[in-house]
Amino acid sequence: MATRYAYSIDLDRCIGCQACTVACKTGNEVPLYDEYIHVNDIVTGKLPALFGSFAHQRCFHCGDAPCVTVCPTGTLSKWNGLTIVEPEKCSSCGYCTDACPFKVPHIVDNHVSKCIACLELVKDGGTPWCATTCPSQAIKFGEREKILGDIKARAAQVKARFPNAQLYGENSLGGLGLITLLLDKPSVYGLPDDPQMPLTVNTWQKVVQPASVGLTLTAIATTFVAYFFARRQHMREKAELHAAHETPAAEKPAESEEKKNG
Repeated sequence: MATRYAYSIDLDRCIGCQACTVACKTGNEVPLYDEYIHVNDIVTGKLPALFGSFAHQRCFHCGDAPCVTVCPTGTLSKWNGLTIVEPEKCSSCGYCTDACPFKVPHIVDNHVSKCIACLELVKDGGTPWCATTCPSQAIKFGEREKILGDIKARAAQVKARFPNAQLYGENSLGGLGLITLLLDKPSVYGLPDDPQMPLTVNTWQKVVQPASVGLTLTAIATTFVAYFFARRQHMREKAELHAAHETPAAEKPAESEEKKNG
């Protein structure tokens, strides 16, 4: 059975230093005008009872990933729990962005762009750049079962100081590949309380995709029939032309004397 990988982010340990964003950009050679990870400051409440934290906007590597479901070209797919990208297949349709409950995939330079979990590093037995670089060890990466067990233990400790602390992503959408220890409600971090497969994705699976397949087959069949009749007509015309050239001179109608002498 293939290993299922996952990340965890402990927002009690995150210091907002941006080391993960810099390491990700450098390690993955992400263009300056793009990014896979975005970290925001979160401040809520009123003086003197202010609450401060950090929100990480990045791919959640959903177990049942809506972006993979709607991708018409196979650009997005799953590998050992991670949602990966083959940019050369992308048609820039943007369906993935519309389907994602977190609006993470985006189109840059005519192809989809998002975290690919440093795929080549992981395949070689390494650890993604963000987890390697994090100075406070807020970001972890490994087998999902172990990652989940460790972050659950941390959540039990953190609740003593943050009563609203909770794990985000344990079971949502087939279990997220990015499990986050939030210090407050998901809405405080700009996250949906209960991320779901959008209705449009269900419509795509049940109506649009089968219909598009049917229309494609119809188009192919129509094209074939048209080609067949055009080919047959061409062959008939060619045969008639060939026969005309081979007709003996004696069999050709004699020209009238008037025309000859005329």
